[in-house]
Amino acid sequence: MKEAGFNTFRLSTRDVYLDMLTDSGTNAMSDNQLAAMMRADDAYAGSQSFERLQKAVEDVLGKKYLLPVHQGRAAENIICRTFIKPGNIIPMNYHFTTALAHILENGGKIAELLCDHAFELKSDHPFKGNIDIDKLERCIQENGVENIPFIRMEASTNLIGGQPFSLANMMDVRRVADKYNIMLVLDASLLGENAYLIKQREEKWKENSMGEIIRMMTGLADLVYFSARKLSSSRGGGICTNQKALYSKMEAMIPLFEGFLTYGGISVREIEAMAVGLYETLDETMISQSPLVHQIPCRVARQQGHPCRDASGCSGRPRRCHEVLRPHTAGGVSGRSFGRGAVYMFGYPRHGARNHLERA
Repeated sequence: MKEAGFNTFRLSTRDVYLDMLTDSGTNAMSDNQLAAMMRADDAYAGSQSFERLQKAVEDVLGKKYLLPVHQGRAAENIICRTFIKPGNIIPMNYHFTTALAHILENGGKIAELLCDHAFELKSDHPFKGNIDIDKLERCIQENGVENIPFIRMEASTNLIGGQPFSLANMMDVRRVADKYNIMLVLDASLLGENAYLIKQREEKWKENSMGEIIRMMTGLADLVYFSARKLSSSRGGGICTNQKALYSKMEAMIPLFEGFLTYGGISVREIEAMAVGLYETLDETMISQSPLVHQIPCRVARQQGHPCRDASGCSGRPRRCHEVLRPHTAGGVSGRSFGRGAVYMFGYPRHGARNHLERA
C-alpha cells in the first residue's frame, strides 16, 4: 500500500486478496456471447454486427436510433457537450463520478434530489433511488426552466449502493418533465437490476415480464444511455432515442470523439457480444444474481454488528468487508463459486451461481 501511495487504484491484483473496489467489467460472458463474437463483421460501414446490435436495442430498449460509444462515460461526454451550457443545472436522483465530471466540465452544476430515506442506513425502504418530486418542483422553479436542459435519472443508483427507483416514481418525474417541457435522460447502465427490483417490490408490476418493465422504463425517457460493461456484460456503450431530432444533434460528435457511426470505437466482436447480452438482460434468473449476491455480505455484516447500508440495492458494500466475509467464504461466496467474479466479489456472476447463493 505504501508503494502505491495508499491509493487502491494503483495496487496490482497480485497483491489483493479480495477486491472490493472493482465493480465494473468483471462480468463473465455467457457461452452465447462468446460464440457470437466469432461471426463479427469487420466492415467499416454497413456492418451486419452493428445491424444486429441496432435490432437488439430496438427489441430490448424500444429505441430506434442508436449512437455507439466505447464506454458509458463516452456517452456522457457526447450528451453533456451537446446539451449543457455554462450555468445550467441538472436535477438528478444522485450523481455518478463521471457524469458529475462531464457536467462540471461543460459549465453545469448538479442538484441531487434523492428522497430522504436514501441516507438512512437501517431503513428498509425498497426504493431509495427515488427522486423527491417536491424537491424537483422547487429546483425547477428556483433555477428556471431555461437553465435546465434535462433531468437525469440513474437506474440502480451506483454510488449509494445500487439503490433502485420505482416505476411509479419515474412516471411522476416524467409528468413533471412534461409539465415544464424538459427532456428526461435515463442512465440505464444498471437498468436490468432496477427492473428486477421493481418486479420484486412494486406490487403493480409483479406479474409483468422483465422485458415489459424495461420497455416501460425506457419508454418514459427521451434519451437513454448506458455502459455495456454493466448492461449486457460486454465492453462498449450506447446512446439511444426515438426522436430523430435528438439523434441528429449528437450524430456528428460520434465520428469526432468515438469512431464511425457503425462502431463508435467498439470492437465489432464486442458489438456482437453486446447484442446477445442485451437479450440476456431479459432473463430474470440471470439478472437476479447481482441483487442476490450483494445481500449476503450485508446480512452477515448486520449480524456481526457492523454498520452497513441496507441490502435493498444491487451493489451495497458493508464497511470492513474483509473482516466480515473471510470467515464465510466457504458458505457460497468463495472465489471458485463465481469463476471470474471470484476475486472481484462485487462483479455480477452470470452462470452457475444461483445454488451457491441460495445455500448461503
